[in-house]
Amino acid sequence: MKGWLTALCFLPLTFSALAAERVISIGGDVTQIIYALDAQQQLIARDSTSLHPAVVKKLPDVGYMRQLNAEGILALKPTLVLASELAKPALALQQVAQNGVRVIDITGKPAISAINEKVAAVAAALHREEAGKALQEKISKELASVPKTALPVKVLFILAHQGMGTMAAGQGTSADAAIQAAGLQNAMSAVQRYQPLSQEGVVASAPQLIVITEDGLKTLGGTDNLWKLPGMTLTPAGKTKQVLVLDDMALLGFGIDTPAAILKLRKTAEALP
Repeated sequence: MKGWLTALCFLPLTFSALAAERVISIGGDVTQIIYALDAQQQLIARDSTSLHPAVVKKLPDVGYMRQLNAEGILALKPTLVLASELAKPALALQQVAQNGVRVIDITGKPAISAINEKVAAVAAALHREEAGKALQEKISKELASVPKTALPVKVLFILAHQGMGTMAAGQGTSADAAIQAAGLQNAMSAVQRYQPLSQEGVVASAPQLIVITEDGLKTLGGTDNLWKLPGMTLTPAGKTKQVLVLDDMALLGFGIDTPAAILKLRKTAEALP
């Protein structure tokens, strides 16, 4: 009896300790998973790539995930940092860990299989395993709705950010992985990583569909400027103005919104004239 009483007395302390966790999320994909698991009550801050759901923007921002500062993170007194393994510099997170904060790396692999890995890791860290399993089942059903048969449609993904030239996505990029997951062909599969756009390269790739993110299109100044890029009007996509604009994180983040983005990409390709 005494043992049972001791155990029962300890349980409230355990739940209290879990509720008292102070979490900082680094990576928009990680943050969305926290909300999907209904664990946002423990979230005290996020990085600047964490924009969804919109309510998360009310939380303190510790900066861009690739330019982290240990002092800024530690100032918020977290007990747990859930960070995408793409977060930089690694030294900043090492310093955070050396100050007694638990730091857990979440995979940043550009692969469909990574989505459920992320969910499992975040769910385990936040003691939301059952919610994690339910979310994984939901994601698996969404992915199952994407046709598995290959479709011979060539897609060109254009990357545009302020302060850098416009580039095309080759092999080994998140965009390439998303295109392949949709059963489509990357028009720039002959090159590695991101390469600057050139008229010769764009024309030779002969894309039937152009894909760009919402932020990328804003950077270019709109759709009219997209078609002014080198060689664009000479491609099949350019001649018929075939473009798909998607949310940055949904397409490239390989998070909970990625299955829907990939399905939209596939359906757009299937509907091409």
